[in-house]
Amino acid sequence: MTACIVGWAHTAFGRLEGETVESLITRVACDALADAGIAPRDVGEIVLGHFNAGFSAQDFTASLVLQASPDLRFKRATRVENACATGSAAVHQGLQAIAAKSARIALVVGVEQMTTTPAPEIARNLLKASYVREEAKIEGGFAGIFGRIAALYFQKYGDQSDALAQIAAKNHRNGLGNPYAHIRKDLGYEFCRTESDKNPRVAGPLKRTDCSPVSDGAAALVLADVETALALGKAVVFRAAEHVQDFLPMSKRDVLKFEGCAQVWRRALAGAGVALADLSFVETHDCFTIAELIEYEAMGLVPEGSGARAIAEGWTRKDGRLPVNPSGGLKAKGHPIGATGVSMHALAAMQLTGAAGGMQVENASLGGIFNMGGTAVANYASILERIK
Repeated sequence: MTACIVGWAHTAFGRLEGETVESLITRVACDALADAGIAPRDVGEIVLGHFNAGFSAQDFTASLVLQASPDLRFKRATRVENACATGSAAVHQGLQAIAAKSARIALVVGVEQMTTTPAPEIARNLLKASYVREEAKIEGGFAGIFGRIAALYFQKYGDQSDALAQIAAKNHRNGLGNPYAHIRKDLGYEFCRTESDKNPRVAGPLKRTDCSPVSDGAAALVLADVETALALGKAVVFRAAEHVQDFLPMSKRDVLKFEGCAQVWRRALAGAGVALADLSFVETHDCFTIAELIEYEAMGLVPEGSGARAIAEGWTRKDGRLPVNPSGGLKAKGHPIGATGVSMHALAAMQLTGAAGGMQVENASLGGIFNMGGTAVANYASILERIK
């Protein structure tokens, strides 16, 4: 337990008119420091998570965080990237600076502006997170890649369309309570289950309601060592923070097993000295509904091929035995690539401090987070607990 979350900030996610990458970064940086009660001059490390890959013409963005205050000038600032897990990569770099005692306080920001990019370019940009040599020609971009995974899963374990629709409906229902969510509408199981003009098939068996939306947004955290954190207003400690990286080509892995996800969960639970059943909730990476289904299996909630049971029997509902994505997940909240992992940690901290409002899980005491980049290539897991 070397570091705690002591403050956070979060913009709305969605199509944010009139915003820029810079305006989003500076707003959440200022707000997170104010929330923590930390003066900018006391920050020892700045880390920015920004995937970009063509979304922004400004590709050298670490120093944009300094625009939040003149007192941040000449601080160490680094931009990090690890596909859709970019936000968690930034969090981990902040944690490492504190663990190394090179900083007592780290400011971590995650950002992406995606909606100003034309749709064909969005697909091309996202495919840069795949193994381009073998996977770039898959039709439908990243939706096409996960559509292929869904088709293979259906072939092996039977048609899971009911389960995918139940996951989508659950997350959209949860998203109603999230003031930051891109989509705040309870779409209902029947709409999510039925192919229609408003819910067309996108790739393989995946429909539009199986895919997270293209979003803009930013989130920020202030991290501090435990001693510093206990002198501040609130402290949510990292019981564990683990990262494993798997092979990039899907051809070198069994893509139905999400083995990197399984490995990182095992390490995080062991490191925290807890079992999955001890967690009050999980925020997991549902970029597509098939991803959440397979993640149920990888985290150890159900055996391989049995993910549908967890959603069918209500285990992962907000009032179930292990609420999954009480925020609405990426499916309802949106998925601005660089911001997602930071957002997950901010929302989990809100849960643990009783500040989650309409998202609140009753008596939340221990939270799990899983954020992945690519097809379970970059895998990050955190277990958080409030200590003040």
